[in-house]
Amino acid sequence: MKNIMNIRHIFFAIVLLLEMNAVAQDQQYSQFYSAPTLLNPAFAGASAQSRLSSLYRNQWSMIPGGFKSYRFAYDHYAPSINSGFGIIAGSDKLGTGSLKTSSIQLQYAYEVKVKHGLFFRPALQFGFVNKTLDFGNLVFYDQMIRDGDPSYEGISYGPAKYFDASAGALLYSAKAWMGVSVYHMNKPNEAIYNATTEIIPTRLSVHGGLRTKIKSNYYSKVGKDMVFAFNYQAQGKFDQLDIGVYTELNPIVLGIWYRGLPVKSNQYQHPNRDSFSVLVGFQTGNYKVGYSYDITTSQLAAGNTGGSHEISFTYLWANNRNMRKVKRRIIPCAKF
Repeated sequence: MKNIMNIRHIFFAIVLLLEMNAVAQDQQYSQFYSAPTLLNPAFAGASAQSRLSSLYRNQWSMIPGGFKSYRFAYDHYAPSINSGFGIIAGSDKLGTGSLKTSSIQLQYAYEVKVKHGLFFRPALQFGFVNKTLDFGNLVFYDQMIRDGDPSYEGISYGPAKYFDASAGALLYSAKAWMGVSVYHMNKPNEAIYNATTEIIPTRLSVHGGLRTKIKSNYYSKVGKDMVFAFNYQAQGKFDQLDIGVYTELNPIVLGIWYRGLPVKSNQYQHPNRDSFSVLVGFQTGNYKVGYSYDITTSQLAAGNTGGSHEISFTYLWANNRNMRKVKRRIIPCAKF
């Protein structure tokens, strides 16, 4: 049993080392509209309320050492200067080797009224990232043959610390929105191994959607909408398209997303499909809670990945002055 566990640790150590020499990609969430400033800094202050959001994602929960990610976001609208401010703190953990990434990002968005009911918001984001690898959680071959004694491996690793710059823009009305964001514009180096350079490629996101009323005698009593949304992302050699639809039945929100580009093959000549995500959300007063489950449809589906679980929590509040603006402005984006 001990040998099996050691072999498992070695396997995931190899995976981690391969990961560090691969083209880096950002972590992604299924409920990005529950904390929209993760998707685009132009959403900072877009609700005209103060918003506190948190997201937890457990990706491929049945695989030892899978991804675990946390995000905490706060944004606020200052009507006197037509500006939104935001801050995001995050932490990612990968593998038995404790590959950890911690970050903090500051956001600023300026709102321009194009015409009645139409708004444009350019935005900037600047942050600091720290990436570390804990070798104490890894088991090397020489430790196995010497029954767990300290390893003689002398590889030089250290934390990667870097500045990160991003930008975005958002155009929206009461019924539709369209946005674009560009992350890692300065292409920072995130290498932990001192003898290498690992440049994070720029990530492009183009996203938008449409909100429409549900015309039905029954639905008119609960007074809710259908929301259609998409998000196209490209980073390095990889790209994907998320397409989703929500039904908002107060206080319940139901949604489903498809992630992938099945008409296009990836670099391994497999169809570019990833997952289906089903979502249920609940909103009462100023609080929103959401849960989503990703059903893997890629080649990983051949194994038991356990899918991916995601939980979101959001709290919104506004003073009397901002509440009057909330009533005049309706942000059409999905709630989760």
